[in-house]
Amino acid sequence: MLINALERYYMSKQFAYKLPLVFEPQPEGGYTVTCPILPELITEGDTVAEALTNVEDALIAVMEAYEELGRPLPPVLERVALDLHTPFWIETAVTP
Repeated sequence: MLINALERYYMSKQFAYKLPLVFEPQPEGGYTVTCPILPELITEGDTVAEALTNVEDALIAVMEAYEELGRPLPPVLERVALDLHTPFWIETAVTP
């Protein structure tokens, strides 16, 4: 199921960004997500899956803000080509 969701999502994409994410459980439930290399990227979700989905919108918002401010993205933010017809590496957390 996770692979199908990833496949559908990335089929329309020609590239992706590789970035570390920190999921912090909240006392009231859910997770806050931050990115050590993009401190402006902050989002949340009731579940890990929802929080991860929200990262896309947060990343787009941060990238738009950088563009509007005329700031380059941090060079450590790695843009990678994505071709689902060749092997690719992905790291994720999966809960059974």
